[in-house]
Amino acid sequence: MATRAEQKLKTRRALMDAALAQLSADRGFGSLSLREVAREAGIAPTSFYRHFSELDELGLALVDEGGVALRQLMRQARKRIARNGSAISTSVDTFMEYLGNNSNLFRLMLRERTGVSKPFRTAVKAEIDHFVTELADDLGRFADEQNKPLADARVVAEAMVTLVFNQGAEALDATPKEREELKHKLKTELRMILVGSQTLAQWQQGRE
Repeated sequence: MATRAEQKLKTRRALMDAALAQLSADRGFGSLSLREVAREAGIAPTSFYRHFSELDELGLALVDEGGVALRQLMRQARKRIARNGSAISTSVDTFMEYLGNNSNLFRLMLRERTGVSKPFRTAVKAEIDHFVTELADDLGRFADEQNKPLADARVVAEAMVTLVFNQGAEALDATPKEREELKHKLKTELRMILVGSQTLAQWQQGRE
């Protein structure tokens, strides 16, 4: 038999999954009600408060989960990059894999990034900042290894993440053919950003 703690975690997971299942291209988190989320999870509305103080707390837990899942996938991508050396191609393929498996989590992050709730905006910004920091570290390391310095690894990372999020929004409801076209376009755009920063770094060194 499951312990009380295990059962509580199971119910908490059920509530989060229930909220995610009700999100779509036409329905955002703000339109959900505590009662319908509890019903979808198979518990009484009053039992909801044993797991979350309010619906927004559940939403913030989902934002955190979405950010962690993306960072974990990209860490796995680094291992693939180490084997085949194609950083941009591997990273884009991994991101599209994330979209396919976590579409509603990404929808939530996209919407709440510019939503009316300050706690949500702050939480999404924190997740994006974590991602940018890790990417900037990777870019700096790759630049040193290949002896191709960047003008500013942090700025490059911020530009790349902004681009990826924007293209990801388009990819969410794209057909398989459209998604492949978006992947190709995104890889080209990311290479342009990278090469542009490398070229700027060379230009800056030439002026010194």
